[in-house]
Amino acid sequence: MDTSAPVEAGETYEVTIEDIAKKGDGIARIEGFVIFVPDTSVGDEVTINVTKVTQKFAFAEVV
Repeated sequence: MDTSAPVEAGETYEVTIEDIAKKGDGIARIEGFVIFVPDTSVGDEVTINVTKVTQKFAFAEVV
């Protein structure tokens, strides 16, 4: 899979939630790459597991 995403599905990362998306998911960034994390709030420092990666963003869940 040829992608410039700095994250991989199935991997875990330590992130801080920086923003909230329109639908209410938390937004974290790794190297500027957006990751949507449901059930989080701005300022949360969480460990996430990436579940899906697209060219422009990723989805993850809190571990």
